[in-house]
Amino acid sequence: MPHPDYGGPLDTLSEAVRHLRKSVDVLHQSSWYRSAPVPASDQPWFVNAVLAVDTKMTHLELLAALHKTERHFGRIRRQRWEARVLDLDLLVYHDLVTENQDQLAGPVLPHPHMQERAFVLAPIAEIAPEWRHPVSRLRASDLLAMLPSEQPFDVVGVEDNSR
Repeated sequence: MPHPDYGGPLDTLSEAVRHLRKSVDVLHQSSWYRSAPVPASDQPWFVNAVLAVDTKMTHLELLAALHKTERHFGRIRRQRWEARVLDLDLLVYHDLVTENQDQLAGPVLPHPHMQERAFVLAPIAEIAPEWRHPVSRLRASDLLAMLPSEQPFDVVGVEDNSR
């Protein structure tokens, strides 16, 4: 969704990445991917990317930093899967697998739905082709190949990391 100060999704996301760079060292960033909402809905298509970062923060501190960035961009969490200007997810943190598996009770790592979403797996496969899911040990490209074709996506841009 467009942001009133930053413009369209690509501009808003680029600004969000610049904001995150104040807290973490971005090692790699995927291209921008445009994808249909999952689960299917009447919401507009999303723009997504994946970042690989280095930080001294714990997974809890990193998730709090992501939520702080969302709030900076006006995100208010009201209901699950609602339309939003910015949605930042902590997909994995090293190979940590949390005992908690209820997102309402706290962070779940790895992200409980990442292996089901082409818009997550394609960017991971782009920037980290040898990365393996901490539970299944399958590569992102293998997980992506196993998905049904009902999750269309396309590359809509590459981030200019020189800014």
